[in-house]
Amino acid sequence: MPLMTWTEKLSVGVGVLDEDHKRLVAMVNDLYEAMQAGHAKDSLGRILDELVKYTQVHFAREEKFFEQTGYPAAAPHKQEHDTLTRQVLDVQQKYMAGATATLSIDVLRFLKNWLLNHIQVNDQKYRAHLNAKGIH
Repeated sequence: MPLMTWTEKLSVGVGVLDEDHKRLVAMVNDLYEAMQAGHAKDSLGRILDELVKYTQVHFAREEKFFEQTGYPAAAPHKQEHDTLTRQVLDVQQKYMAGATATLSIDVLRFLKNWLLNHIQVNDQKYRAHLNAKGIH
């Protein structure tokens, strides 16, 4: 059974961004399943690599929409993206330095909290703006 399930509560009303978010939910579930099976250490490096790539592609996509539509809260939202990117890179550096004992649990909590806080709270703020500008 997955740790997280995609629901419409996670939807930001923009198809491509929802697909990005679904990918993150899948990554959280992949890590959870690996932890349940006792293979988290083997999976963590791959999932972290994916997460680093995800943050770059997804955030660039969101920020491009902000720029195209003149989203008024673009600057603080980008600051949140920059903070998350630093956090992900920090976790990846810890993993590469050999800190794997509790890192899987930390990454799992981090991803789950990010989904709940960033997507359901912060990303919802741009929904009406982007939709009003014809981005669905």
